Amino acid sequence: RTQVSAGPAELPPPPGLGPSLPAGGTESSARPQPGPAPRSGADRGAEPEPRGAAEMLSSPWARFYSNSCCLCCHVRTGTIILGIWYLIINSVVLLILLSALTDPDQYHLTSAELGGDFEFMDDANMCIATAISLLMILICAMATYGAYKQHAAWIIPFFCYQIFDFALNTLVAISVLVYPSTIQDYLRQLPNNFPYKEEIMSVNPTCLVVIILLFISIILAFKGYLISCVWNCYRYINGRNNSDVLVYITTNDTAV
Repeated sequence: RTQVSAGPAELPPPPGLGPSLPAGGTESSARPQPGPAPRSGADRGAEPEPRGAAEMLSSPWARFYSNSCCLCCHVRTGTIILGIWYLIINSVVLLILLSALTDPDQYHLTSAELGGDFEFMDDANMCIATAISLLMILICAMATYGAYKQHAAWIIPFFCYQIFDFALNTLVAISVLVYPSTIQDYLRQLPNNFPYKEEIMSVNPTCLVVIILLFISIILAFKGYLISCVWNCYRYINGRNNSDVLVYITTNDTAV
């Protein structure tokens, strides 16, 4: 007797076409899915950049970050110009102090000329001022070199000096606001031959305080803008150096 099967007979697949499909299956379920494409070194190197950009945007100080300075140049160029300007000023001050040390009679003012019982500059004050000028020249030279060669750590001393100078001017503004009578006391201690001394003392004290506070506020705003330019230069150089190190590491990992 011949046994007849109930279902259709499974025929072997032709050679070269692969295994047959299982019963009830489809071609898409049996076909192997392609795996993820391997990432190249450039893709892996560019992966941390969005994360760094997200961290910069999430920072509360990110809104103050800008690569432009004075609306006309880069913050790196502005920091170099600022460092050179401070170098010139402190060099001129140092030359004046050295000439005063070599010829004290030229810059010596008697107590009669000053209207008081003190000297204008004695030897100790001249030496201290000379040391401060030398230190400032060194700090400004470090900032200029750091901005030019893109060494962020060299800019930190100049940035700290700016913060210290800004704090001192803020304390002066607060003292004028709290003790306005100190202005009149300071004007009385000036020498009698001081230019426009009588005209300044004849001004209304309230108006004089307002004018001085307005002048100090303008100076503080300008100094604050210069501080932001130097800080943005530091962040720019630091971020660029970090990105260069990241690209170097990812390139070496790809090569290995």
